[in-house]
Amino acid sequence: MKLRLLIVILLFCNAWVNSQNTIDINAKFDMPNKLIKITQSISYKNTSSDTLNVIYLTDWNNSYSTKKTPLAERFTEEFSAKFHFAKSEERGFTNIIYIKDENLQQELEYSRLENYPDVIKVELAQPLLPQESYKLNLTYNSRVPDDTFTDYGVTDYGDYNLKYWYITPSVFDGKWHFYSNKNLDDIYVPKSDIVLNVEFPLNYALISELDIINIKQTQSSQTFTLLGKDRVDSKLILNKFSNYKSVQTDFFTVVNNIEDEGLKPEEKAIITDKIVSFISKNLGEYPHKKLLLTEIEYNKDPLYGLNQLPDFIRPFPNNFQYEIKVLKTALNNYLENTLLINPREDYWLKDGLQIYFLMKYVEENYPDTKLLGTLSKVWGIKSFHAADLFFNEQYNLLYMQMARTNRDQPLTMPKDSLLKFNANIANKYKAGIGLKYLDDFVNSGVLEETIKEYLKLNKLESTSPSDFEVLLKQNTKKNVDWFFSDYLNTRKKIDFRIKDVSKTEDSITFTIRNKRDNNMPVSLFSFNNDSIVSKTWIENIKGDKTITIPRDSINRLVLNYDNTIPEYNLRDNWKSLKGFFFNNKPLQFRLIKDFEDPNYNQVFIMPLVQFNNIYDGLTLGAKLYNKSMLRKPFYYKIAPVYATKSKTLTGSTTIAYTQDFENQNLFNINYSLFAGYSSFAENAFVTSITPSISFSFRDDKNFRSNKTDFINIRYLDINRNTDKNPNIIIEDPDYSVFNIRYISSNPGLIHFQKWNYDLQLAKQFGKISLTYEYRKLSQNNRQFNFRAFFGSFLFNKTDINSNYFSFALDRPTDYLFDYNYLGRSEASGIFSQQIIIADGGFKSKLNPAFANQWMATINSSTTLWKYIEVYGDLGLVKNKYQSPELVYDSGIKLDLVTDYFELYFPIYSNLGWEIGQPRYDQKIRIKFTVDPQALFGLFRRKWY
Repeated sequence: MKLRLLIVILLFCNAWVNSQNTIDINAKFDMPNKLIKITQSISYKNTSSDTLNVIYLTDWNNSYSTKKTPLAERFTEEFSAKFHFAKSEERGFTNIIYIKDENLQQELEYSRLENYPDVIKVELAQPLLPQESYKLNLTYNSRVPDDTFTDYGVTDYGDYNLKYWYITPSVFDGKWHFYSNKNLDDIYVPKSDIVLNVEFPLNYALISELDIINIKQTQSSQTFTLLGKDRVDSKLILNKFSNYKSVQTDFFTVVNNIEDEGLKPEEKAIITDKIVSFISKNLGEYPHKKLLLTEIEYNKDPLYGLNQLPDFIRPFPNNFQYEIKVLKTALNNYLENTLLINPREDYWLKDGLQIYFLMKYVEENYPDTKLLGTLSKVWGIKSFHAADLFFNEQYNLLYMQMARTNRDQPLTMPKDSLLKFNANIANKYKAGIGLKYLDDFVNSGVLEETIKEYLKLNKLESTSPSDFEVLLKQNTKKNVDWFFSDYLNTRKKIDFRIKDVSKTEDSITFTIRNKRDNNMPVSLFSFNNDSIVSKTWIENIKGDKTITIPRDSINRLVLNYDNTIPEYNLRDNWKSLKGFFFNNKPLQFRLIKDFEDPNYNQVFIMPLVQFNNIYDGLTLGAKLYNKSMLRKPFYYKIAPVYATKSKTLTGSTTIAYTQDFENQNLFNINYSLFAGYSSFAENAFVTSITPSISFSFRDDKNFRSNKTDFINIRYLDINRNTDKNPNIIIEDPDYSVFNIRYISSNPGLIHFQKWNYDLQLAKQFGKISLTYEYRKLSQNNRQFNFRAFFGSFLFNKTDINSNYFSFALDRPTDYLFDYNYLGRSEASGIFSQQIIIADGGFKSKLNPAFANQWMATINSSTTLWKYIEVYGDLGLVKNKYQSPELVYDSGIKLDLVTDYFELYFPIYSNLGWEIGQPRYDQKIRIKFTVDPQALFGLFRRKWY
């Protein structure tokens, strides 16, 4: 064994003579303390023409060291509090003992960069000349973080799943490329030859992609020696109970622990061999002996969709499910280990190739597989258009989800600047379907041959997408500038339509309009009934382009019929030569929301069973609307419902149009008209008609910023009818209010700030108010909340004995009908205890409860322990002909889900010690929401 080890090391040493970088690591694991004691040497070769006086090292284990690192900030940006609330011993760090020169004689000066705590700057003792090498010797201890943050680290069972766990050099190609860990799995390091000696307890198994050349055991520990050539990533896994299995293929060995869906070993071996053959055929020879695939990697980059459903409703066969999971992870790891591009700047190429070949694999092996899998054949489901969609259509749909909501971002934007949904899903899919679009346009297999040639020429060599662009342009005569300019570099949408069709006996003349400012090509299909007569690519369409083609037997023209192009709107892509009513599209009624079918004018019908308030009780009915799974600019909803308690037909109608703007801070304007009829008290009804226009603003340079500004201008016409309830007497049942509202908010997890300005003008009154909210989560995990409100009447001609339009201390009358009160007219009982923090924001029911002149209040709370807070409110209430009155209250708040479900227990106020007073249960206030859109916000804010 010693002789074999010596021979192998000599062979590697001979290879290293011509190698660029070498890394030699001795790592001793202290499992109880989650500590790795490391001595390491790095031989860094200067491959540039510059002389270097410093070397930058990447130390991503130190990304976990504090709550202020870029990684910590990334978590808070995405509303993940687990890192912020973690204990110090749960987070990792790197403690460097020293960095010395080659002869271990001189300690080198080093420092961590101010804005990059996981990057180390090392001052060299002497300059590093071009094509020369410099050896650094490091000794440091690494505390391994828990895996709860990024899935890498120490598990609850004491297993170690490590990635980016040791210090590596950064890339220099005329300038240094380094950046911080932001949980994007996108480290950029130069390839190196690695010798790794790992000492760990006997009860652990080691899994690695590196070649194991020696194992040495003692009574309490074991030491593995591993070697790897031209490596950029060396994952290391130490598990007590290893579930990793190896499959030897004709090309390389695949080691993985991806959930196998209960498949037999021989079935998994056949699937793995099939995948490896496909990858080797299309991407070329893999330069290493083993490819390691982990369930962690798949879970961090899954195939989002129905295959994420629980086992009992899984719509795909087990072998297909496992096959796609292994394929997606294998494609990613193959490209990550061989394609040496900057993964933060040039990620689109790797992601695009992964999705492109994932689509190609399904086309070749499972061409008939549907998006809904076996569910597409289930009665009731198979009538949906979603059941008609093929598996590969999901990529376009998920990208279009962001394009239709004006949240898409360019593919060349740095990955850490992308919204989470774009980084994880939409941009990956846009890159993949973009390559598919390009392939269809170039045709003749040119793109795939170019990809294979590019990967072969640049395998394990530093490269960039520009090299791919040059190679493709050499291999085709077609103009592909549109792809590398408009498609990659901008947010420009693709949207064409056919118009002005005229026909003669022997020709057809029509116009194709490019509705967007780009130069992308579009495919034109001509049909004879359901048979394709021809397919032609039309290029250079700026504005309108008129075309004449032979009549032949054509009776229909369709743009982008096969949906290869990720087009914004497919509904105006075809013209029939048989007639023009509705463009010959039949009207189609669909039960419940569905994906849009561009071949029909769709109307969706959804049964409604709701409980909006205690006066109407359970409401039964249906809504007719045109909103599909993807947002449309024009939206309507007609929702008549029967209220079972008030025994009345109620409901609402909404008509809205959203106008999107790109590349500016004003990103949309919404025009809407709302009309509704419902109960506001027992046998009392309200009719409201509200036209409005809203302006939404964001930072166009930074979509990840949570800061938004919103201006809403509306006119509310309110009519209250109490004919059925003689106990309710209203002097002014009809009123109208002109309302302008400006909201500026920055709702971060650590810092929350919101300004709300409101102006209301009516015949009988005019009022203005200002609300400011601030929330801060401190380093010691205490939350502080502050809210200030000031409201004043500009004029008030209302009845002095009525407080209907007055500012409210604890429970606004909601005369604009903005709030989701379940019992807005209740004065007692649990429904009167519902609190909506507005106006004064008090929790105790005090007198005076209203102000018909002005009101000023402050509300504050802070954490006592975990989700238990103490609150206090203080205010001045001024009514006509009375002096201002001081009001206050205090108590305990249970912050179960901030802003969504909270309980308030009053203790002391102007009323004295409330906790000891009769009927205390009636004093408890409840804040909650059952609005699905509001609850969806909890999910949405983490993704975009």
